[in-house]
Amino acid sequence: MEENFTTKWISQLKKGTLSFLVLSILKDEKEYYGYDLINEIKKKTSIDIAEGTLYPLMNRLKKEDLVASQWVEQESGIPRKYYKITPLGLATVTEMKNYWDNLNATINLI
Repeated sequence: MEENFTTKWISQLKKGTLSFLVLSILKDEKEYYGYDLINEIKKKTSIDIAEGTLYPLMNRLKKEDLVASQWVEQESGIPRKYYKITPLGLATVTEMKNYWDNLNATINLI
């Protein structure tokens, strides 16, 4: 069955906002590991994100110096990679939020 235009558009919109969502969650300067970040996104939005989507995104954000990461040993189990926002990430998410708010205001005028 062929996807309809709206379904495709929603998918693209979700993909396009994931960076904004992740940076918005990290802006409270708390560190999250991947599984916690996925759960936080699910809790705050209706977006279900898979690990296979999150980790490549986190690598891109790290490459852009928007997030930093560190491995933390656990008392039991394997080490976890924790992510936190960088100063550049904070500035970027503020810029993204301003753009989002302006876009939303414009759309609401239509």
